[in-house]
Amino acid sequence: MLIGYVRVSKSDGSQTLDLQRDALLQAGVDPCRIYEDLASGRKDDRPGLATCLKALQPGNTLIVWKLDRLGRDLKHLVGLVDELNQRRVGLKVLAGAGAQIDTTTANGRLVFGIFAALAEFESELIRERTKAGLMAARARGRVGGRPRKMTATTLKMAMAAMADPGSKPKEVARRLDITTATLYAYVNGDGSLKEPGQRLLDQETV
Repeated sequence: MLIGYVRVSKSDGSQTLDLQRDALLQAGVDPCRIYEDLASGRKDDRPGLATCLKALQPGNTLIVWKLDRLGRDLKHLVGLVDELNQRRVGLKVLAGAGAQIDTTTANGRLVFGIFAALAEFESELIRERTKAGLMAARARGRVGGRPRKMTATTLKMAMAAMADPGSKPKEVARRLDITTATLYAYVNGDGSLKEPGQRLLDQETV
């Protein structure tokens, strides 16, 4: 069985789902099996996707128009497809850079394996940059004066640092020259984003 998922970033009517819907219908997806969201891809709260994932059964194939309709970022996308594989659910992408991905075929699994390797590489770069940044801050010592405000770059470093179970929030905040209160205003204890942090990153991509 084919299950479809479509998404646009804005709910003000300036974007429509028609193009994606038409592509999925042409691919053979039943109209009643297409789930949708009107929300930014970076948001964790996407009820349409959550319902879609619950509806998937072993042997089903999830159909999306483009990869960016599905995942928040490369790491999230790889994790999501790994979860689908474990549930014996396939993924097929119809257009864009991921159009060769069809995890129900050997070639499609190979292509996605490359994406997974890139995600691991990206994560390693973030960890290395975070470690280098913290070491540089430690070498300089804490800079006097009022701690700086959160920036997109600092936020990404904070996310990577907080994702490490061994990290201490006070130490992370001190090394990034922000207060612990500022850290927790943008990031949860596991490194995931809070709403202010999401807004900050969204502003960076505009």
